[in-house]
Amino acid sequence: MLEIKGIVKQFGSFRALDGVDMTVERGKVTLLIGPNGSGKTTLINVVTGVYRPEAGRVVFRDDGRELDITGWPPHRVFAAGIVRTFQIPQVFQRLTVIENLLVVARGQIGEDVTKAVREGLWIGQERELAERAFRVLDTVGLGDVWDHYAYSLSAGQMKLLELARALMAGAKLIVLDEPIAGIPISQAHSIFQTIRDINSKGITFWVVEHRIDIAFKYVDYVYAMASGRVISQGTPDAVARDPKVIESYIGG
Repeated sequence: MLEIKGIVKQFGSFRALDGVDMTVERGKVTLLIGPNGSGKTTLINVVTGVYRPEAGRVVFRDDGRELDITGWPPHRVFAAGIVRTFQIPQVFQRLTVIENLLVVARGQIGEDVTKAVREGLWIGQERELAERAFRVLDTVGLGDVWDHYAYSLSAGQMKLLELARALMAGAKLIVLDEPIAGIPISQAHSIFQTIRDINSKGITFWVVEHRIDIAFKYVDYVYAMASGRVISQGTPDAVARDPKVIESYIGG
């Protein structure tokens, strides 16, 4: 679904990514691990259009399309169906939970000034979007707080709200940056179980996470990075046993 080929990213004389190759398979939950400074977030930023690479290609395949999205700006990557979350959730704090979902829904008729004045053109769609938003909130376990302001949510609930917004936006590939950072263990497991439940319905995930003791229980495939390169890949068990990973990341 997503193919990363030979990506190089420089910041001055520092090479943050040094020929990275990676594949995120459709219908899978793929995990990316590595110590701080290994290039994980930089790679996400290249894929999602925040940074333009010096070399390499990013190819996204979906619905029979093959798109070379290398260097696309973030809004075009989003429109193609790749939606990301952030380690520090970027929610609309002064909107309610359900308003956070409604604002990201695509193709809203009421946003067209020539049609907004004709209530009959958009009121039915608004009702349908609200019903869909409630279903999404139930999926991630936020149905009971739909009318709460986002700033009142717990850290874990904000992570789930970002996930819900990605679903509401119609994401085909969801990129999660540290989805359980700072979250208590029991809730961290619950978040990953929610990810697996959503994945079972056909949504592909690419996850960056430091807490591998939890993440390894829920993912299909793992890439490990260090110093801007992929140093290991395979099943969670295989990567966990790789001496290069133990030395550079786990600290053995």
